[in-house]
Amino acid sequence: MDALTLRPWSAGDLELLRLANTPEMTAHLNGVESEQQLLDRHARYLRLWETGEARMFVIEDAEGAPLGSIGFWNVEWRGEPAWETGWFVLPVAQGRGVASRALGLLLDDARDRRSGRRFLTAFPSAENAGSNGVCRRAGFEMVGTVTDEFRGAALTMNEWVFDLTD
Repeated sequence: MDALTLRPWSAGDLELLRLANTPEMTAHLNGVESEQQLLDRHARYLRLWETGEARMFVIEDAEGAPLGSIGFWNVEWRGEPAWETGWFVLPVAQGRGVASRALGLLLDDARDRRSGRRFLTAFPSAENAGSNGVCRRAGFEMVGTVTDEFRGAALTMNEWVFDLTD
């Protein structure tokens, strides 16, 4: 297997969001975002990294080519501070275990920066077999299903949790 690294999201990474903003890549996220929404998200990733409220990364192969993104950010989950994680892997790298390996690296980073947080949560679409499989393989526990508004429409998501103290 090729080596992967996670590097901090940077000002030059907007194009990666654009590459992932296709109907195929956003099918489980209620569709594509506008250019302004991408610009806003990119700025938010940079700002939240600086304030310590989130850690967004680019997943890179051994040659430094971007394969996707993964990160975690502050949330409140069931009445206590937690992290939430999310990721995407570009089609060219899908099916090679990239998301699972990147999540393993992210779990190490989240454990190192718990800041009083015990749990890392994930909320993939209930229809997204790939991302739900990534959670299962990483040792997350599925604790429920929730429907909430996401990008202006209802989205049913599986609720996964990982205990960072284990």
